Amino acid sequence: MRRYLSLWLTFLKANLLLELEYRANLIAGAALGVFWAGVSFVSVAVFYLHTETVGGWDYAQALVVLGLFIVMQSVISAVLSPNLQRVVEMVREGTMDFVLIKPADAQFLATLRFARYASVADLTAGVLVIAQALQQMDYKPSWSALAAFFGAALAGLLTLYGIWAAMAALAFWFVKIENLSDLFQSIFETARFPISAYSTVLRFLLTFVLPIAFLTTVPAQALIGIAEPPFLAAAAGVAALAVGSSRWLWRRALRTYTSASS
Repeated sequence: MRRYLSLWLTFLKANLLLELEYRANLIAGAALGVFWAGVSFVSVAVFYLHTETVGGWDYAQALVVLGLFIVMQSVISAVLSPNLQRVVEMVREGTMDFVLIKPADAQFLATLRFARYASVADLTAGVLVIAQALQQMDYKPSWSALAAFFGAALAGLLTLYGIWAAMAALAFWFVKIENLSDLFQSIFETARFPISAYSTVLRFLLTFVLPIAFLTTVPAQALIGIAEPPFLAAAAGVAALAVGSSRWLWRRALRTYTSASS
C-alpha cells in the first residue's frame, strides 16, 4: 500500500509540473470550473426562491448536498475523466502494452496515472459552499458526526471510482464509450439535490440501481447529524461492491485485449 501511495504522489507531482508549463490553460480551466460551480449554486438557489424546503431539506441543508456534488464533480474532472479518456485511447491504438509490462498493477496505472489541477479550484469552491452552509445553520458538527461524514464521503469516492473504473474496463470490449460517460454525467447531475426531492421511483433507482444517493445525500446527512446507521453501513457495502465489481470486470477485460504486438 505504501508503495502505491508513493507512486501516486509521484504521478501527482509529475502532472503538476506538466500543467505548470501551460499556466494560462491552468488558470482558464480553474476559472471555468469555478464558473460551473456558480451555475450549480444558482440552479439550486432558484428552487428556494419559491419554497422553504425541497424534499424536507431547507436551503442551508441543501447547500451541503450541493457542496458535496461540486467536490465529487471536481474529482471526476481532475482524475476519473482524463484517465478514462487515456484508457480508451490506449485500447484503440493498442498501446495498453506499455501499461501491462510495468511492474505495478495495471488498473492502478491506467485509472490513476493522470490528473488535472485546474479542478482544484472548483473542489475548493465546493468545500467553501459546505462551510457557508454550516455557518448559515449555526451548526458545529460533533466529532461523531465528522467521523461518520468522512467515512461516508470516502465510501462515496470509492463508489464513484468503482463506477468509472468499470466504464474504463468496458472500453476493452466497446472501445468507444464516450456516450456512456456522458450518460453517467447526465444522471450524476441529479446528485446536486437531496435524494428525497425526487419521486419514489427515482429515489429507488438512484439508491439501489445507480447509487447516486451514496455520493452526496448520505454524506450530507452524516455531516448534519441526521444519517440513519443502516444507510451509513450500506454506503460502505456499496463502495466495496463498486470497487470489487470494477476489479473483477477489469481482469475479465484484460483477457480480451489484443495488443499492438499480437
